[in-house]
Amino acid sequence: MSTVTNPTSFQDDPEYAANLRRATLASSVGSALEYFDFALYGLMTALVFNRLFFNPDDPAIGLIGAFAVYGVGFVARPFGGFFFGTIGDRLGRKWVLVVTILLMGGASTAIGLLPTYDVVGAWAAVLLVVMRLLQGFGAGAEQAGATVLMAEYAPVRRRGFFSALPFIGIQAGTLLAAVVFSALSLMPEDAFLAWGWRLPFLSSFLLILIALFIRLRLRETPTFIELEKHEQVASHPFREIFSSGMPGVIAGIGLRMAENGGSYIFQNVSLAFVAGTFIANPVDRGIATWGVTLGSLIGIFSVPLTGAISDRVGRRPVYRFGAVFMLLFAFPAWWMLSLGNPVLTIAVIAIGLGVAVNSMLGPQCALLPEMFGNRHRYLGVAMAREISAVLAGGLAGVLGTWLLTLTDGNWVVMGLYLATLAAITTASTFLIPETRSRDLLRTEDALRLSTNEKDTGLVSVVVADGR
Repeated sequence: MSTVTNPTSFQDDPEYAANLRRATLASSVGSALEYFDFALYGLMTALVFNRLFFNPDDPAIGLIGAFAVYGVGFVARPFGGFFFGTIGDRLGRKWVLVVTILLMGGASTAIGLLPTYDVVGAWAAVLLVVMRLLQGFGAGAEQAGATVLMAEYAPVRRRGFFSALPFIGIQAGTLLAAVVFSALSLMPEDAFLAWGWRLPFLSSFLLILIALFIRLRLRETPTFIELEKHEQVASHPFREIFSSGMPGVIAGIGLRMAENGGSYIFQNVSLAFVAGTFIANPVDRGIATWGVTLGSLIGIFSVPLTGAISDRVGRRPVYRFGAVFMLLFAFPAWWMLSLGNPVLTIAVIAIGLGVAVNSMLGPQCALLPEMFGNRHRYLGVAMAREISAVLAGGLAGVLGTWLLTLTDGNWVVMGLYLATLAAITTASTFLIPETRSRDLLRTEDALRLSTNEKDTGLVSVVVADGR
């Protein structure tokens, strides 16, 4: 596809700048809602749902069952990613994001209305599974859409920074969930278990209204408009991704193992470990949650910072730093968690999330969209994100609690588990080309560059992208 080599700065185009602001806000609110719901559900899983939606006579089975239901949401995500990703590549990014926010937010709100085990017995868990399936189906395309939307709107030389900005919403949503949960933990336990836990889920309805208002005013991305203009929109993006895009999908899955798996291990499994029966001196659940809060505060700065650094030094070096940091941190982190010291617990969780995880998330926001061609970018990003979400994040709770139960709370197995995820991601950073500044109008994937093309990461620039 031809490109324009006489770019105008996006700062000089008021319409472009306004749409860039709307895209940032639209993506941020959706990210905040998704991660508010998912972080909140994770916190409730470790400390509430196992007691309310399962037979209270068997706490160990209840904990594993609660995390299994948590994992069900991840199982649904790839199907949502496949379905909505295909639509996003055929019909555009904007309307998919409108539908997914309604589906995801509506299911989250409904969780706050569900009856518990004491009221309907085993049906409580069944209804929870249904809501998690719907929530996961919508979330399967939400983050992929936000990632693609911002990468396609962002100015090329600052794509890492701008693409990372909406993911402050991830930190804000996680932070909000942790603060809300900590505040609710101050309630008398009977009131908290009776009705207090429902309040944050019901409040998701307000975030849905805000997100809808913003997204309905958003214009389609410049790169998709270019595809339509040149009549190059893929009629079968699913077929294309399997014929030419699988190397990028597999590489993307590898890149996400430590970032996604590590995120849920530090947010959820660590809380179940330190606040449960696995250690001799359990840490109060409210105190342990402050580690998630502090980690999210750090992430508000570390995500855009590492995204901006990747604009200067490249995506791979920054991503590799985060993966290696987590690899080296894995065993010391779980040893310190096993001590039952509240200060160490908060510090470990905060560093694990704020530094290790978010040093990968920052450059990832631009890296994944840059790895795929324009005709199947939405679907490619969705598949890489959501298959990895099942393999890494979805299994983290079930496999982590099962390993801890099997070994009577031996912290070494969790250190090994986390280190394995980090090693996979570290290796994956050596298998991908540098994508910094790649032209997003290109239709071929970064991993399938022609042999006569130098992979310098420098390409011509396009007026439509504000470069």
